[in-house]
Amino acid sequence: MTPDNRLLLYAFGAVVALIVLIARVKWHPFIALVVVSLTIGVAAGMPPLAAVKAFQDGVGTTLGFIAVVVGLGTMLGKMMAESGAATRIAITLIDLFGERRVHWAIMFVGFIVGIPVFFQVGFVLLIPLVFTIARRTGMSLLKIGIPLVAGLSVVHGMLPPHPAAMLAVTAYNADVGRTILFGILVGLPTAALAGPIFAVWISPRIVMPVENPMAAQLEGGSGGSAQDMPGFGISLFTVLVPVILIVLASAADLLLEPESGVRSALHFIGHPIVALLLALLFSFWSLARTRHFTRAEVMKFCNDCLAPTATILLVIGAGGGFNSVLVQSGVGRAIAGVAIGSHASPLFLAWIVAALIRVATGSATVAMTTAAGIVAPIALATPGTHAELLVLATGAGALMLSHVNDSGFWLIKEFFNMTVPQTLKTWTVAETIIGVAGLVFTLLLSLVI
Repeated sequence: MTPDNRLLLYAFGAVVALIVLIARVKWHPFIALVVVSLTIGVAAGMPPLAAVKAFQDGVGTTLGFIAVVVGLGTMLGKMMAESGAATRIAITLIDLFGERRVHWAIMFVGFIVGIPVFFQVGFVLLIPLVFTIARRTGMSLLKIGIPLVAGLSVVHGMLPPHPAAMLAVTAYNADVGRTILFGILVGLPTAALAGPIFAVWISPRIVMPVENPMAAQLEGGSGGSAQDMPGFGISLFTVLVPVILIVLASAADLLLEPESGVRSALHFIGHPIVALLLALLFSFWSLARTRHFTRAEVMKFCNDCLAPTATILLVIGAGGGFNSVLVQSGVGRAIAGVAIGSHASPLFLAWIVAALIRVATGSATVAMTTAAGIVAPIALATPGTHAELLVLATGAGALMLSHVNDSGFWLIKEFFNMTVPQTLKTWTVAETIIGVAGLVFTLLLSLVI
């Protein structure tokens, strides 16, 4: 057996071991992730201390961004819940689209909001709406939640200005505008399949737990009477403040000179962490003022909503550590070598390389950037391939089969309070539908352009 094949076997064994330890042996996911991560690192030939260092670095890198985003986003969500702003937006969406079509509305909201923001940011901003709509309509949380994450995930993987997509645009020398246009043409039907259509089928087949600690925090109460709630305009504007600031930062790259002080300032306030912080501070005025909350009440809301996030962050961080060990042990390189040997067409090659690296390492960003670097020289030597479609094919592959080595898997599992098997049947399948449908629609588009 070659060293690369041995690495692939170890990676497969690690994934199986995680599922067994968590789903069958009933270990806590955090403990299972730590044990399996260190074991796979040593088995793959890493010095024991190097395996520990790789895991530690992965946890730190993952939580350095996500912990702050989840913390600030959860506080903002709590303010929207307690003030009635989330209820106000939910009622308006239900009135506009009707209960029967509200899951379609949520998909479009996720798709639009997700264009300028990171997946995690969009998720923590919009999840209070999911909890509130599910409570008010009596629908399954999954029927509302899966369309949201499908819309967010599609644009996260396929559309600039997301970092991985922008790196792929650069590697393939693609046009940003055409990539966004083609991405919308491919992304909307893809999100529809993986979101509302799949959600209608799967939600009756999954029995959700009665108690959900995060829903209890973020759906709040009724928000008082309709007269007490903030208006729809100010409620919507509050949740869109981070989106607007991030869009302004992206626009500054196109309209202002690199040395411009205004551009630097917009980049600062448009950083996701700063944008969420400013939105939270704004909510203390825009939402708390309407309900006449005292400073003590606002502080209590912020404290109360953070307790359920502790376990979530530990598990997400451990997932990032597992990811880091797999990457540093050489699994991604082994996957790439297998894919290149297939001699497939550039579009399919980009998809399969990204998909295999995604499955092995759990990171859509690593998968997309690595695949673009590998496939770009091959694509340049193959005439007739649209660079923009290569970006989309790579992005679709990078979203395939999210499972236990992906921090997003644990984010969805913990917020929706599902078991590992339930998360595999819902989130993992939805991501796989996105990956396959994204490739199919990209190939169909290649026939007409």
